[in-house]
Amino acid sequence: MRTAECTTPNHPDKLCDRISDAILDACLEQDPTSRVAIETMGGHGVITITGELTTKAQISVREIARKIAGHKYGVQSNIVMQSPEISQGVDNGGAGDQGIMVGYACRDNEDMIPQELYLARSLAQFLYERFPYDGKTQITLGEHGVITTVVASFQNTNREELEDAVMQWGIIKRVIPKNRIWKILANPAGDWNIGGFEADTGLTGRKLIVDNYGPLVPIGGGAFSGKDATKVDRSAAYMARKIAVDYLKKNKGDFVFVQLAYAIGMTEPVQATIVADGHAEQNIVGYDLTPKGIIEFLDLQKPQFEKTAEWGHFGNGFKWDN
Repeated sequence: MRTAECTTPNHPDKLCDRISDAILDACLEQDPTSRVAIETMGGHGVITITGELTTKAQISVREIARKIAGHKYGVQSNIVMQSPEISQGVDNGGAGDQGIMVGYACRDNEDMIPQELYLARSLAQFLYERFPYDGKTQITLGEHGVITTVVASFQNTNREELEDAVMQWGIIKRVIPKNRIWKILANPAGDWNIGGFEADTGLTGRKLIVDNYGPLVPIGGGAFSGKDATKVDRSAAYMARKIAVDYLKKNKGDFVFVQLAYAIGMTEPVQATIVADGHAEQNIVGYDLTPKGIIEFLDLQKPQFEKTAEWGHFGNGFKWDN
């Protein structure tokens, strides 16, 4: 059995991811060389933004946060410039931190991500069009990849209309199993109307598994949102995905893992490994795996990142997905 979940853009953790990435985008729009490492925490009337920011851009983090979350929140910030001891390594083209980044691609579906995440995201997007609030979905697959259990929790809905919408999605996606009935858990804790920052605290980077490939695929690096591309947590993870997609398209097999590992301040990775259908292959060739090379190849100095924070960073048609 395999299970994955997805959250909507109005989930409190995703609101924080979106605010952090919107700040990054606003900086990159004015200054493509901006160094950004922003964390957001929101909940119960207050949004707190902290981190490091070295940029020529003139922005208002307060206005950006309120544009996404609403104007009823107080916004406090504590932002400083990037540490000179970190920047000296980045200035020379080195990685902004150490870490292990994992890329993955498979033949489960057209998005080349694990089927359980693909379905959970598809359902969440379908329901979000009808109920544009805080919400979550979860899909469990059983034998032969057949859906066995669907979980959907959405603000400002009731159990009956949520169940009906889930069934509509199943008919449209043609995923309802023959001669079997799904177990649908719609608002299993009861219907609810208090959501988002009113119900719970959100934090940047707390939905890493949703942002990546679901629990089937291990992750090694840190969070993506709020970080510019000199941070290999983000840029090398995108590059690892691109290599995995390229490899899957050119070769036979059902799945590909790529692992890239870096040391802070160093330009070349300390590991660059492809594992296809369980068979390890060393020596990735044909790619510039330096931070500068990745940034140029994937065009990572332009505003585009708030969009990645909404529905996940892979399988949504970004440059590293194609």
